[in-house]
Amino acid sequence: MVFRDRVDAGRRLAFALRRYRDEAPVVLGLPRGGVPVAYEVARALKAPLDVWVVRKVGAPGYEELGLGAVSEGGEVYLNDQALAELGVPPDEAAEIVDRKAAEVEARVQRFRRGRPLPDLAGRTVIVVDDGIATGGTARAALHAVRRRGPRRLVLAVPVASPRTLDSLRPEVDEVVCLAADPHLFAIGAYYRDFSQTTDDDVVALLERARGAGAEAEEEPEDPPGEELAVELELDGGAHLEGSLTLPAGATGLVLFAHGSGSSRHSPRNRFVAEELQSAGLATLLFDLLTAEEEAVDERTGHLRFDVELLAGRVLGAALATRELPETSALPIGYFGASTGAAAALIAAARRPDLAGAVVSRGGRPDLAGAHLEQVHAPTLLLVGSADTEVLALNRQALERLRGPRRLAIVEGATHLFEEPGTLEEVARAASAWFVRYLSPRALEASA
Repeated sequence: MVFRDRVDAGRRLAFALRRYRDEAPVVLGLPRGGVPVAYEVARALKAPLDVWVVRKVGAPGYEELGLGAVSEGGEVYLNDQALAELGVPPDEAAEIVDRKAAEVEARVQRFRRGRPLPDLAGRTVIVVDDGIATGGTARAALHAVRRRGPRRLVLAVPVASPRTLDSLRPEVDEVVCLAADPHLFAIGAYYRDFSQTTDDDVVALLERARGAGAEAEEEPEDPPGEELAVELELDGGAHLEGSLTLPAGATGLVLFAHGSGSSRHSPRNRFVAEELQSAGLATLLFDLLTAEEEAVDERTGHLRFDVELLAGRVLGAALATRELPETSALPIGYFGASTGAAAALIAAARRPDLAGAVVSRGGRPDLAGAHLEQVHAPTLLLVGSADTEVLALNRQALERLRGPRRLAIVEGATHLFEEPGTLEEVARAASAWFVRYLSPRALEASA
């Protein structure tokens, strides 16, 4: 079994855990990679999400060789046999443990921001990671969680070594694993995208989960549409990979033009896309560069700022959706972030017949240059109040647009909308804009 990414793995894992929804569980993700998986599980089960911080203890000079782990709550697990085989003296092992314990405390402060440990007593607790090989970090976390008195303790992972799972079964009441491979050698081999999860990603997911609150109770039980992997063949021979989600009865299709250095896996764009899907809009998140171009751009960084090239890719993707039977009749909107906003506006200027609406999140519309005067599509510019330089550029660009337009300032937000509640405000505003201008009634009025 191969997963597209951690989001895909989390959604599949959530389906396997659906019977626990009625038990009002608490979901704990093991940072960092386990948190995106746990977020999808918590969202599907309508459960609170938190983390349980664990740091691997690596061998001196060979950090990737795990000798154990240190968990918040003071739990330490060490593989005494491995320590003896490597000849690690007890005092050196103690020094490593102390250093890892300090790292655990720092991450606890980073992720929890002063909030207390979750109350787990008498609750069903589901501990989630993105995969388990040797099991040291999971073992330390499970020991610490068990000491807090959960009624039921469940370990849930997309992929793991069956031998390791067998060794962990005595620690829990149940193990749920989608793929137990006796030949497992690297967790990343089971994911098409296993890009690193950052501390900022973890914080953003935790804030988003806490911000959902009671609103989560109103979410539909079933996801708004199945996510399909697509390959877009553009004129000129470029092949771009994307993720297409089609809610039943979709009234429009929104193409996401991501910003510089980002990708279709951006958790911020995915969050906005989910809001649009809930409003009955299909979404297409795709990479603007081919794999070869991305490799070049990682070294030089120049392609991500080539807005003319990116605009051609956005327009090419829009034309490609006209060839897909599922999307051929849907009116198109563009959602652009950073440099992707300029690309979306240029695409709207070049083919106004395809552009039903445009939304920019923290974008650089000024980079569209003379194309701005040719944009007649309804355009919403969303900018954080603390993003002062970009705000000034958006004010200037607003005056040059020719269609219905609006500048919406999100109070307290910086460029990436990382502050609590700001990304939610962006998603709601974008959803309302696209629903307004991509609906059949709006199309009739403009005809």
